[in-house]
Amino acid sequence: MPTTASSKQTVLSFIKALNEEDFDGARKYTDDDLQFIGVMGTRNGADAYFNDMAKMKLKYDVQKAFAEGNDVCLWYDIDMGGRKIFSSGWYHIEHHKIAWFKVLFDPRPLLEPAH
Repeated sequence: MPTTASSKQTVLSFIKALNEEDFDGARKYTDDDLQFIGVMGTRNGADAYFNDMAKMKLKYDVQKAFAEGNDVCLWYDIDMGGRKIFSSGWYHIEHHKIAWFKVLFDPRPLLEPAH
């Protein structure tokens, strides 16, 4: 069972690799059967998730990280095509890899026309 500290480090290393667009590096922190659940859809499998991430190239500005056992919660601003969206992510670690995570945010700024 991962410790709180190792779970938090796994998630923060994953986010750092995503920010650097090192998708192969980020992939090392996820299970092959990664499940992503988000406001705008879900992805089943790490390949599907990383195919999308390589196209979107989101950037994460972590504001706060909390961890308890196998679970990590992040509060972050996600830059989604020039729009910063305040979000929360809940990451679950199994066998020292991210097994699943859920991201919540208010999608209205993405659905409204740009000013």
